[in-house]
Amino acid sequence: MPVQSRSRFERFFRAAASLDVDKNDLKRYQDFLDNKIYDLFLIAKASAKANGRDVIQPTDLPITKGLQESIHEFRRLDEEIELTPILDILAARPPLDVTISDETEERLPNVAGGLSLALARTFKIIDPGLKNPQTEHWSRVFQIFGQLL
Repeated sequence: MPVQSRSRFERFFRAAASLDVDKNDLKRYQDFLDNKIYDLFLIAKASAKANGRDVIQPTDLPITKGLQESIHEFRRLDEEIELTPILDILAARPPLDVTISDETEERLPNVAGGLSLALARTFKIIDPGLKNPQTEHWSRVFQIFGQLL
């Protein structure tokens, strides 16, 4: 990740949950984002197929109320940090045998942003005094998201 992008993510994690992250955390974050985007699209693919389509529409994405709220809050936070262009690159499109509509593609950076905000705040739920997430914290957060998404 380029230095400028890395500093924006560091600012984001500080603003979202008062966390200090380092290079290793940003790699874990990228893995998290890749896995959760894939999971969302796996369910979206099933939804599209169940509706007789091979194109994933925004309504196919399993966006929960909590994730929707995180997306809205991310948009407000992103106005000052400007992560959306970077998330557009980082939010990898999973290799599934369906097409993703343009509208779904356009929403993907905000979905990734909502996931990112929820991730950062989950660290604080696990340990309210946490400043520097360690491997054990990342593992717990991954387990929580694995149960929910």
